[in-house]
Amino acid sequence: MQAPRRAYVGLGANLGDARAALRASVQALAALPGTQLVALSSLYRTAPIDSSGPDYLNAVAAIDTGIDPPALLLALQAIEQAHGRERPYRNAPRTLDLDLLLHGDAVLDTPTLTLPHPRIAQRAFVLQPLAELAPDLLLPGHGRLDTLLPAVSDQRIERCAGPDWAAIP
Repeated sequence: MQAPRRAYVGLGANLGDARAALRASVQALAALPGTQLVALSSLYRTAPIDSSGPDYLNAVAAIDTGIDPPALLLALQAIEQAHGRERPYRNAPRTLDLDLLLHGDAVLDTPTLTLPHPRIAQRAFVLQPLAELAPDLLLPGHGRLDTLLPAVSDQRIERCAGPDWAAIP
């Protein structure tokens, strides 16, 4: 374990009981060793991008974690697998999708992990909830969140529950 760093995790689902899967993933994140859930964005409904299928439910979680980025990615993938995540093709509908968006100020580009997330600046379903949690955040290689949001304003995104959505049964 390393000293805790602030990491942001994108949460998404559009198959099955998406809200329940997202709620369970928040609990699983909070239960990771050396990890504390710091904040959770509102819940958003968004249209699939470069895919078909039902609308997604999306949110972003802020965590403080001592888990290094590659190990955290493996932990996120294990949570996805526990919720029946399959990867039959790129952008396939998902029972659960957990994306490591940022991990402290880490900038990585390996065969298995790129930080910041490679499409972070192209997705309203990431930028809007991220801006809710950290409006002054500077994304390495991209700039400030407030300067990135106008470029995704054509993507449909609808806030459907406040940040307490994960506590609602």
